[in-house]
Amino acid sequence: MRPQSIAIIGAGTAGLASARLLAGQHHDVTLFERAEELKPVGAGLLLQPSGLAALDDMGLGGDMRRYGQPIHGLYGHTRQGRVIMRTEYRHLAANLQGLGVHRASLCHVLADGLTHLPVRLCMGSEISAVGHDASGAWLQHEGADRHYFDAVLVANGSHSRLRPPAWVRYDRLYPWGAMWAIVPTDHDDQGLRQCYDGAHTMAGLLPTGLTPNGSSQRLLSVFWSLPVSSMASWQASDFDFPAWKHSAASLWPALEGALASVEHEHMLSATYRDVIMRRWGDGRLGFLGDAAHAMSPQLGQGANMALLDAQALARAVAANQDWRAVWRDFHRARAPSIRFYQSMSRWLTPVFQSHGTLAPRLRDVLFPLMDRVPWLRREMARTVAGLKSGLLR
Repeated sequence: MRPQSIAIIGAGTAGLASARLLAGQHHDVTLFERAEELKPVGAGLLLQPSGLAALDDMGLGGDMRRYGQPIHGLYGHTRQGRVIMRTEYRHLAANLQGLGVHRASLCHVLADGLTHLPVRLCMGSEISAVGHDASGAWLQHEGADRHYFDAVLVANGSHSRLRPPAWVRYDRLYPWGAMWAIVPTDHDDQGLRQCYDGAHTMAGLLPTGLTPNGSSQRLLSVFWSLPVSSMASWQASDFDFPAWKHSAASLWPALEGALASVEHEHMLSATYRDVIMRRWGDGRLGFLGDAAHAMSPQLGQGANMALLDAQALARAVAANQDWRAVWRDFHRARAPSIRFYQSMSRWLTPVFQSHGTLAPRLRDVLFPLMDRVPWLRREMARTVAGLKSGLLR
């Protein structure tokens, strides 16, 4: 495709990766971000082998591994100590692993070097509307004129308000979210670990590696599952935080050390959406990452899906001469995987986050049994690794 003027809205994983790849193809990219500056925000995340492969394809895998903490598997147990989940990448390949990273480190790796590419970064830019017509794709600030580009890509996250209503099949806030904090750690753990009490209580610990500030202090992300309806009272100034820390340590003794230095104000909230779109691109307008297919974090696929979106889009742009063909190829490449992981995330959410009793009881029986069947054990590992495009694919 001849050089295009492309606007990208959102400087998260999908936006930064797309900007880097498309600018590397000599397109003229303008990246709009509502924040006044790029700064380290957000909890730790787990990059799966699929996301790491996309970074390797971009030439950034080595840089990312210098910041991250290798993760060999996902482990979950009940408060009584019964092992429920033990999903390890070694069942697929001996050297396969995930990577626990701080979101700031991932954004730093993706953003580093953009100044040497044809990318303009417009910070503090709140975009109120997007669309496309006979003149091209456009975006608009509140009360301002439209700005036209050859294409507009929306990558501003799960809570995006820019999705065309006709494109959206389903969009709702998950009733459960999480409180989280990032704390220093001296432990060299290589697993994402969770503890459950039914499905109404869940805690998680994810080694998160280093931040790009030059410090050698390794970090740990602490997650506590919570109904969204309870977040306001949990964050209120009169909340009994010491009593909560005591109850958390009673659930899982490992939390006592992890939370030792954490104060009430250190715990931040995270909410999630479930968004199903009929299509992710048409003509000169498209959506990427969580803006296109937000889902719960149960399978840890958010950043990976964003990287794979950016990779598939860049390949489609390089292979075609018009945007309709680009979106045809993008849908063909991404639809099977996106639809599979959205369905799996929706199915798994009540198993791990709900007030139900039957789902967690079935989980506690079936998951250990599945781990004893080699084929099922490998399929669970493939699912977590981000390598599936269907139940049997």
